[in-house]
Amino acid sequence: MRPRRHSDAGQAFPIYITVVAGLLFLAFAYVAVGQAAVNRGGTQTAADAAALAAAQDTRDQLAGKWVENVLDPTKWQDIFDGDVAGLVDSCGHADQLAGQNEAHVTSCPPPTGPPLQYTVAVESDKPVGDSIVPGTENTFSKAHATAVIEPLCEFRLPGTDARDDVLPKLTCKDRDWDLDPTDLTDLPGPEDLFDVHLAD
Repeated sequence: MRPRRHSDAGQAFPIYITVVAGLLFLAFAYVAVGQAAVNRGGTQTAADAAALAAAQDTRDQLAGKWVENVLDPTKWQDIFDGDVAGLVDSCGHADQLAGQNEAHVTSCPPPTGPPLQYTVAVESDKPVGDSIVPGTENTFSKAHATAVIEPLCEFRLPGTDARDDVLPKLTCKDRDWDLDPTDLTDLPGPEDLFDVHLAD
């Protein structure tokens, strides 16, 4: 009777199955991480867009207030600091931009400052998705962003003996605006008066 020979192939098969199973598990894990990263990136984009939208709307309102009070330079600084009554809540614009990026606003408190800052929090509308990680099918990405409204202009109020028909020179970044109270057709726009950017 011949001795029984053990097959090397038979011994290697269980190891092969184990290695393949391990590689498949790692592949699915990487896919899950990738899904989460993509979802998180999209939510952060939504937060950035929402914060900028709120800040830009408020900037436009402040610029409008400045135009309304252009003949009263004593009110200019308060407007540039954002300390002015009658501004309309801009969070609706934030939610609109978040919605365009498949998210919704969860927090949009009044701006703080100066300089004025909007901090907006959002949550994704879609979950991370099914994966080997338990619970991800009901997990939604969250993110927040802060946008700053920074005044770009400087001026010096005239003395008490100044003429009433003279307005201060307004210096906005690298441009000077010599304002003529009798001809106010050429005025700086919102983007000349204020800069809107995400906080560092």
